[in-house]
Amino acid sequence: MNLLLDTHALIWFLEDDPQLSPLARAAISAASNSCHVSDATAWEMAIKTSLGKLVLPKPLEFLFPSGIQHLGFHTLSIRHGHLHEIARLPFHHRDPFDRLLVAQAMVEDMTIITRDSHFNDYEVAVLW
Repeated sequence: MNLLLDTHALIWFLEDDPQLSPLARAAISAASNSCHVSDATAWEMAIKTSLGKLVLPKPLEFLFPSGIQHLGFHTLSIRHGHLHEIARLPFHHRDPFDRLLVAQAMVEDMTIITRDSHFNDYEVAVLW
């Protein structure tokens, strides 16, 4: 299964935080699954860190891209096809980072790991 991790899922996985559901943790840890982290997640972390709204377990420079790759995860670049899909999405959710994750998951046929219930309003697979 191709998985796309939402920002909180990535952070909770890195921190071994119990807020990450057991099902999500098992899916991320399964060798048979391919885990992806969007450039949108790095962008969101950079903005929230600079505003003092987020404290990361490791510096952003360590996480992207080498820390992500060290975990065996793949980075997912933002492509024009993802942006075209955003233009077609209904506004069930106004968060631009989450809308980009939805579009990426739809275009790339991925399952999103998130606890955000807004993702369920879109035609995208969600695992939590």
